[in-house]
Amino acid sequence: MTETRYKTFQGGLYALHRELFAGALAARRLPPLPVAGPVAGMLSERVRSMVSRLPQLAIGASAAVLVWLNWSLCWDPYDYAQRDTLRGVLLMLATAGPLVLTLFRPIAAWWLSLGGIVVVTVPRLVTDPLPFPEPVFISHLTVMVLVALRSHPVVAAVLWLCTVAVGAASAALAHDLERSNLAAFSLWAALVLIGAVFARAWYDMRARAAASHDASLAERSKRTVLEERTTIARELHDVVAHHMSVVAIQAEAAPYRVESIPPELAASLATIRENAVAALAELRRVLGVIRVSDCGASGAPEAPQPTLGELDGLLANVRDAGVPVETAVTGARRKLPQGVEPSAYRIIQEALSNVLRHAPGADTRVELSYVLGASGCASSICRPGTPCRRPPPPRRPGAAPDTGSPACASVRRCWAGR
Repeated sequence: MTETRYKTFQGGLYALHRELFAGALAARRLPPLPVAGPVAGMLSERVRSMVSRLPQLAIGASAAVLVWLNWSLCWDPYDYAQRDTLRGVLLMLATAGPLVLTLFRPIAAWWLSLGGIVVVTVPRLVTDPLPFPEPVFISHLTVMVLVALRSHPVVAAVLWLCTVAVGAASAALAHDLERSNLAAFSLWAALVLIGAVFARAWYDMRARAAASHDASLAERSKRTVLEERTTIARELHDVVAHHMSVVAIQAEAAPYRVESIPPELAASLATIRENAVAALAELRRVLGVIRVSDCGASGAPEAPQPTLGELDGLLANVRDAGVPVETAVTGARRKLPQGVEPSAYRIIQEALSNVLRHAPGADTRVELSYVLGASGCASSICRPGTPCRRPPPPRRPGAAPDTGSPACASVRRCWAGR
């Protein structure tokens, strides 16, 4: 604990040294006054620009007033003997110069003002025991306030201590503490600096609150955009996926409805189906990207799409519901293209749901066939001992379609292409 406090104290001293000495000449322009609120909207652009520059204009006017005050104190137009040109020029430089310099380099302005106090007041302490003459009093106090408003509170405390130390040394050299205005300056400087520190803390608090409010509004707007985009994507997926599924199913069923279909037409229908399936896969992919973006904003990831690898869990749930299910897999199990496995899983899931609704407790057999040379599979669900229905062969025109075994609950094929 002691070592930590020592390091903290050492770091504070280093920061103070960098602020007052190493960075004394650093350029820190006085920022314009923020003009906001309902009244600002009623002002023209030119008037708002002038209002934002009021601090700079006020400092310039104060410097001009100090120049006139020093001139009146050191230059008597009626008595040439009372004119003190050198002291007047020094007072002008020691008061007006630091005040103008605070607009660009506040720490350097304070050092210049402190040095001006020593140069102007120490040589005249014998005849004038005031360490802070009226122009110096006003100028140095103003410089300290301007520096405190733009620096850390510790820096303001150091400025006050250094100024009081210089004033005390000047009063000690004059040997006239009763006529010295050191106590008045110290009290006024302490009160004004405390007010400046509190004003800076209040301004920083308002700035942080405004920044937090803006960040909250930006986050809320982003969340609204993401939610709206996800809603539009889901609606678009529902509409387009339905029609594309119809196109794919009709293109696949067309060769079985017409006898002696030309090879060119069969190839065209196969191409139509392949393109429809590819469009569905791309649509699902785009919807997945939008869902990922939505998850990144809300922090709730979506569940992955089911595959045939999870079929055993589905069958176990059906068995637990009281439906005995047998499974038969023909062909070599392999990884199917994206979009095929979720479709096959959903088809089997829908068929088993139909069994649970319409034939609860009936013996059921699920056949899953991996076709060699094709990127797809065929699934059938029927009663045990009953041959499951296969895709019907081409029929003659006018012949009634073959309905297959009435025991079959569902027969589908899921292809990604041949």
